[in-house]
Amino acid sequence: MQFSLLHTDPSTKARAGEMITDHGTIKTPIFMPVGTVATVKGVHQKELREEIDPDIILGNTYHLYLRPGTEIIRKAGGLHAFMGWDRNILTDSGGYQVYSLSANIKIREEGVKFKSHIDGSLHMFTPERVMEIQRTIGADIIMAFDECTPYPCEYDYARRSMHMTHRWLDRCITHLKKTPTLYGYSQTFFPIVQGSTFKDLRKMSAEYIAGVGAEGNAIGGLSVGEPAEEMYAMTEVVCDILPEDKPRYLMGVGTPINILENIALGIDMFDCVMPTRNGRNGMLFTAHGTINIKNKKWEDDFSPIDKHGPTFVDREYSKAYLRHLFAANEYLGRQIATIHNLGFYMWLVREARKHILAGDFGTWKAMMVKQMDKRL
Repeated sequence: MQFSLLHTDPSTKARAGEMITDHGTIKTPIFMPVGTVATVKGVHQKELREEIDPDIILGNTYHLYLRPGTEIIRKAGGLHAFMGWDRNILTDSGGYQVYSLSANIKIREEGVKFKSHIDGSLHMFTPERVMEIQRTIGADIIMAFDECTPYPCEYDYARRSMHMTHRWLDRCITHLKKTPTLYGYSQTFFPIVQGSTFKDLRKMSAEYIAGVGAEGNAIGGLSVGEPAEEMYAMTEVVCDILPEDKPRYLMGVGTPINILENIALGIDMFDCVMPTRNGRNGMLFTAHGTINIKNKKWEDDFSPIDKHGPTFVDREYSKAYLRHLFAANEYLGRQIATIHNLGFYMWLVREARKHILAGDFGTWKAMMVKQMDKRL
């Protein structure tokens, strides 16, 4: 992977850059739609390409490992071929899902033993095994195996967990060197900064991760319930340490406002289930605030969902029609809302990039944060 930092906003730390992989160019800052089990929920790949148009999407190692399983993905020729997606894919390591979804987990130095949330079967994730799984899945960007501590978290536990994450990182790197890629294109490896909401631990972890010299770096363990101000404080500490010439990925973040605030701190990459999950539940994000389309106030509102929106659903369907679909429990309503939200998220990061390159991101961000922080 090649990364070029093109411009930094003069009034913030916001950055515009380009990442080039064997599956194409990723223009940053970027939001990655979450395609957990080889699908972005409710969106056909054709619509994903033509309407939402992301440079990269995300898949999940834990879910893909359990179903359909790595053998099926290997036989298909990798995840790109399996799901019919010819652009970039990032896989997270599955660590967060192991801790949040699995029953009776046991964390040891060797790795994590867990029960599948699907059928209760026993499995073991070690750093080495997770690297092998991600090689088989075949994403363009793959993540280190780490422990994502909960919030709140005791300092001593966060410290021990961070050091174990660093030891696991060393094992990931050692094993990757022994494990060749499978499908004729390269994979880029990102380590993950941990340390909960403790400034000294975040600083220590960021220094360790920066010292590894990977092609990109990630920040984990945030957006797990902590106040937004703590998230921003930890992000700022870490971004001041991570190398400027490498992309920075803040995992699992977040609301549109979270994204703009973290772009201003120097983050380049984001992912979150919020646009798809909230869309399926009738919550729409717009540049002027959020809409609960299930509310009665939209029952006879025949204006477009979002007349300034970037996708065909924004202009072709009315708020009244979309509310009707939700009231009738029609799947089409969830699909329309999901396409709208993903389109808005992609519009937001692309507008952010334009304003970074133009040098007025700080002013634009302040205006957008004020506008979006409303319930319509």
